[in-house]
Amino acid sequence: MKGYRKYFQNKLIWLLVTFVFAFILNFTLPRLMPGDPVSAIVSRLARGMSNSTGMKAVYEQYTALFGTNKPIIEQFFLYVGNVLQGNFGTSFSQYPRTVADILSNAIWWTIGLQFPAIIVGWLIGNTLGALAAYLKKGFDKVLMPVSIFVSNFPAFGMAIVLLVVFGVGLKWFPTSGGYGFDLMPSFTLSFMWSVIVHYQLPFWSIVLIAIGGQAIGMRSMAIYELNADYVKYARFLGIKDRKIVMYVFRNAMLPQITGLALSIGTMVGGALVAEIIFSYPGLGTTLLSAVTGQDFPLISATTMIVTIMVLVANFAIELVYGFIDPRIKAAQMD
Repeated sequence: MKGYRKYFQNKLIWLLVTFVFAFILNFTLPRLMPGDPVSAIVSRLARGMSNSTGMKAVYEQYTALFGTNKPIIEQFFLYVGNVLQGNFGTSFSQYPRTVADILSNAIWWTIGLQFPAIIVGWLIGNTLGALAAYLKKGFDKVLMPVSIFVSNFPAFGMAIVLLVVFGVGLKWFPTSGGYGFDLMPSFTLSFMWSVIVHYQLPFWSIVLIAIGGQAIGMRSMAIYELNADYVKYARFLGIKDRKIVMYVFRNAMLPQITGLALSIGTMVGGALVAEIIFSYPGLGTTLLSAVTGQDFPLISATTMIVTIMVLVANFAIELVYGFIDPRIKAAQMD
């Protein structure tokens, strides 16, 4: 384990440094947006109020409550202190709901949708790429053009195609929401079936986008490994092809794991777009409503949660890669 310690420490340091910079940007960028969200809140609360002095008093009360009357540096340190206590503030657009309450409902929808879809897309893509490299012939001639076409599809484009074909045209699946609008969340069969049905279109829109790129990458690596000298030598010794292929695809898989780590951020971004298109009750839809409502606390907290999800997923994959690739240990022992 000593060979891995330095490797893990370096990865952890970069994780913390990246998080600090992301945290600062997540706080600063939303507050550079034009407009005054407190004015929007006051205008909603003061409907029917003709007294300008009263409206001004309400405005001053809410600027003090949200801290928007303080310099941005002071707001930042107050925000850091609150976040360390688990307090992300009160939502501007959904006042008086707290940001933590809003995110606690949305985050599980996003985790349940995105990471299974990303992993399933990665597994299917790598399997198809390996088969294309090994079987060749008609399988490869069909898979390659399809993979290239699908991998260049934008995330919103795939979501819209599935929405139009299977939701609007064939009417096999609902087009929006995480469950039926006539249902209340509960552990009943009708509710769980509704969740499963609503899950299909956003899930497969993410999976199909992930498959193409992974299949192309795996096919290229597998072809390279199949033509390597150690494969030719093993075949010369009479080792069974099935055993050789196991080693070939294991070696070809290592760069694909790194590729997964590098592409998770893009995949998560595309998945958020899919959530918005299907009005799925996850972080993507929450972020859209926060941006349209100039909800600084909710924007900052949502983007920070997404950043943490991407960083943790990347860190976990890097740890796994360190264990399965013996070259990592050899490099750290030097």
